Amino acid sequence: MIKVSEAVYEWIQRSPFLVEVLNQGLINYSALARKMIPDLSKRLGKEVGEGAVVMALRRLPATPWQASERQLRQFFKRISDVSVRSNLLAYTYRNSETLLEKQGQLLQWIGGYPNLFYTFSQGITETTVLISSVFSEEVERIFEYERLLDRSSSLSSLSLMLPEENRQIYGVYYYILRELAWRGINIVELISTSHEFTTIVEDKDLEKTFKVFMQLRTTAW
Repeated sequence: MIKVSEAVYEWIQRSPFLVEVLNQGLINYSALARKMIPDLSKRLGKEVGEGAVVMALRRLPATPWQASERQLRQFFKRISDVSVRSNLLAYTYRNSETLLEKQGQLLQWIGGYPNLFYTFSQGITETTVLISSVFSEEVERIFEYERLLDRSSSLSSLSLMLPEENRQIYGVYYYILRELAWRGINIVELISTSHEFTTIVEDKDLEKTFKVFMQLRTTAW
């Protein structure tokens, strides 16, 4: 039969944000325990006392990300650059038998613009084309007969140039996304390569997002 401590651990694990503030001593244990008791009692099939829950909260085992927190701090301080691009458009099309051919036509056309920002993000049923807004007419001409699902304008991209050990450290993307979520910044699109992490946001969120990225490099939580 599952123990109270195990049920508490399961409950807490559903919310990484909660785990963090608990470890920083920012939550009243008794108040949290009272909130948890109805769910825990149902999970265990019996009434659970507040004292037992509080004790379990105070004895929570360390999670893997806690052990790597210091390593992550040092990692973010080594981020070499933040690149910003504005005036972007995002087109999302339904995947079709001709869509790849149209992508090829666009790639051939933009080959003469080496500094142009563009990217394709292909899912199972749809594909998003991100490109500088000055080339909107050409995109719409090439994809004229494809099924357009969405068109978003007034977008900006912010790219973090990540250190080489990006692939060996877990939790990197979590901390970036956590900081954005806490500040109410909506992410339109995410793009990643081996050593770059790019966030597409609305122009109105550009300044806030840039501040978040710069803080990751300095104060870093």
